[in-house]
Amino acid sequence: MIINTNRIFRRIIMRYSKQRELVLKTVLENKIHPNAEFVYNTLKEEYPDLSLGTVYRNLNSLVKNDMLRKISIPNGSDCFDGTLAEHQHLVCTQCGKVIDICIPELEKVSNNVLIKTGFTINSSSLAFEGICKECNK
Repeated sequence: MIINTNRIFRRIIMRYSKQRELVLKTVLENKIHPNAEFVYNTLKEEYPDLSLGTVYRNLNSLVKNDMLRKISIPNGSDCFDGTLAEHQHLVCTQCGKVIDICIPELEKVSNNVLIKTGFTINSSSLAFEGICKECNK
């Protein structure tokens, strides 16, 4: 899939940099929920001047500007997700795989919270931990 990240940066109030574009493209093109080390290792051969610190800074900046989502993995490295639509995650505690899952019924929970408390939920993060199908074999 070809992604026009230049247009994305122009639509978001965020300074463009080639390194930031490379980091964003790498996450968007890898549906495996890559961590910073994966992004760095993917790019370092072609861009030897890129440092791991730069990758971390750019990932965090992209999360802060709502261009990526950060998935905190207990006892593991944070992963990053380019899918911004509301969804949840399944995290395998054996291999570390992160799988997207959409649970529409959770919208009812948000509505119940609003009705009962008056609290409006703008975003949420939910990850189920367990063992994936491959590790269960």
